[in-house]
Amino acid sequence: MKRYVRRQVMRAAYRTDLHRPLDPNLAVYGAYWNRGVACNPAAIHAKARELAPHIRGVWAVSSRHRDRMPPGVPYVIEGSRPYWRAMATATYLVNNSSFPGGFTKRPGQRYLQTHHGTPLKTMGLDQRAYPALARKADFAKILAHVGQWDFSLSANPHSTEVWDRVYPGSYQRLDLGYPRNDVYSTATAEDIAKIRAELGIHADQTALLYAPTHRDYREGFVPDLDPEHLARELGPKYAVLVRAHYFYGRSAGIGGTPTGRVRDVTAHPRVEELCLAADALITDYSSLAFDYACLDRPIVVHAPDWDIYRSTRGTYFDLLSGRPGDTPGAVTATSDELVEVFRTGEWCSPASAALRTAFRERFCPYDDGHAAERVVRRFFGVPFALRGR
Repeated sequence: MKRYVRRQVMRAAYRTDLHRPLDPNLAVYGAYWNRGVACNPAAIHAKARELAPHIRGVWAVSSRHRDRMPPGVPYVIEGSRPYWRAMATATYLVNNSSFPGGFTKRPGQRYLQTHHGTPLKTMGLDQRAYPALARKADFAKILAHVGQWDFSLSANPHSTEVWDRVYPGSYQRLDLGYPRNDVYSTATAEDIAKIRAELGIHADQTALLYAPTHRDYREGFVPDLDPEHLARELGPKYAVLVRAHYFYGRSAGIGGTPTGRVRDVTAHPRVEELCLAADALITDYSSLAFDYACLDRPIVVHAPDWDIYRSTRGTYFDLLSGRPGDTPGAVTATSDELVEVFRTGEWCSPASAALRTAFRERFCPYDDGHAAERVVRRFFGVPFALRGR
């Protein structure tokens, strides 16, 4: 009862704040349903502090994730009085998902939807064709949310085509690339060496990042490979980093490992740093593959449940087809096949490199290290004349 009363009081105060003037210099950022500073909004916030220092950025964060906030970064707790005041009066709103709890978008507010991945699996209204997904989705709510957007960011032409269809609205398309991927073009060798050292990766080790996505038909994190078996079979020259999907919390649940060469990096605050540290990516249907392709490093698709995944979730193209542009590298379906891909060198073969090149050309055309600047200048209206050089 106390929680209900408090929520009603907050909503009443919010309705009052909706009559306050908009603050022309206030921006509210959110990522992954208020899980903290991450993804495209984080890169946009950082670049805005550089190019538009008059804009005060505040992050919306849920109370259970407040410990993720870096020191010195302003934030408001979801559902609190400061949260609703910020949502009511900010001129700029930036999110890669949505602001939980609902809000009334006012005339004069500008909402940038950055999204958080290139779509392989079906999204938005396309999920209506899959009963298991449709039962869980509120499509009227999805359309109402889309109706709030002023801008929709795309990482590539494929994404633009999908967003236009599955999220129909009057927003403006921003075909500018993903700001979160800028670091793949700007990180130095020294930066990468520092990240690897912090993760405990030796200079002579090959680091493999295993980052599977979640399954709608499964409960909890159930990896499709045994990372300890992989590390043991490949030997001490390899280190395996395991990154569970954020839906499963902050741990992959693998605990301590006998070889000491398997590390659970699920709680690491920046997946981009994990990508920079890794010499190769092992994934399945995760959108991380599209980002990692920016690095032009080997990608291995380990997909033992491809048929069931396609039938229950739906996909926009055949990731396992082997066709240039669809498949980013070597493909495996069993643990033994995965081990052999690395033992034989297929993971970094000329054939795999050719597939990766075609994949990168299709999905990373805007990733040149300057996406954040383009987005900040477009969204906040910062002219290039203020560049200062």
